[in-house]
Amino acid sequence: MKLYPLQFEPILKERIWGGTKLKTYLNKPILSNITGESWEISTVENDISVVSNGVYKGKSLNDLINEFSEAIIGTNVYAQFGKQFPLLFKYLDAREDLSIQLHPNDELAKKRHNSFGKTEMWYVMQADADASLIVGFKEKSTPEEYLKHINNKTIVDILDTKKVKQGDVFLLETGTIHAIGAGIVIAEIQQTSDVTYRIYDFDRVDANGNTRELHVDLSLEAINYETVNAQKEYAKVENVSNEVVNCKYFTTNFIPLDGKNQVNKNQTSFTVFMCVEGDFQLMFDKERYSYKKGDTVLIPAALTDFELSGSASILEIYIS
Repeated sequence: MKLYPLQFEPILKERIWGGTKLKTYLNKPILSNITGESWEISTVENDISVVSNGVYKGKSLNDLINEFSEAIIGTNVYAQFGKQFPLLFKYLDAREDLSIQLHPNDELAKKRHNSFGKTEMWYVMQADADASLIVGFKEKSTPEEYLKHINNKTIVDILDTKKVKQGDVFLLETGTIHAIGAGIVIAEIQQTSDVTYRIYDFDRVDANGNTRELHVDLSLEAINYETVNAQKEYAKVENVSNEVVNCKYFTTNFIPLDGKNQVNKNQTSFTVFMCVEGDFQLMFDKERYSYKKGDTVLIPAALTDFELSGSASILEIYIS
């Protein structure tokens, strides 16, 4: 049986800070008013994506990787990761501020959690007026200064806050303190990891009056106390792949599609398309597949030649 562009059932996550924009803005089938995340493609344990289209509907991504291996994930990706799918794709809706947090690097995550670290990228899909993010320190800091502000609940005073708008991109390398602010919808690309160190949560409580666990001690060794330049500028030339991020974990391009774009791949990596605006069609092997804003599609590495058409803004992600 032949491979084809794969879509998956969204894995929806309630969060204390979540809202309803995943439904109203991205048409996800949420069931509550505090839905914060839609995991689009995942092989995180207990959250394995299941195919939603075509002859493999109902099969898990892990099952397909076990069956087809290099044809799904690519020759280079397979050589590096074996049958592990190395990335996780999400949409997030922040009705309220997220906790202030960070992620450990590969070495620390492996030692402590037997996990990958979590380098991640944010693409701002929608932002309310005056919405902002926290990314890193305003000035170089130290563990001592950090702990003083944590204990005094003034940590926000030494962190760098940036107002954001649609199309802004941030690359958050491991160790970078960060938080998504209220009123923002984000497309997120990250390493396959669910390891997060939460350091401050604004003293919030859940419906049962419970605060969420903090990880201040774990964070001390994991933090990058230097300042960072996380925001990425990029070109927006129509109908071509404009490089946005090129790091050791993934490459992300931005395709402002208005017409047609012929795509040629070389079987070294899978490709993922996230439609962040508009709608488009993909023509492969005389079959036409249609996508709209909020859709995410995995193109198996074996699919090397296809055509995109339509009017859309698309994130194109693969591993170099």
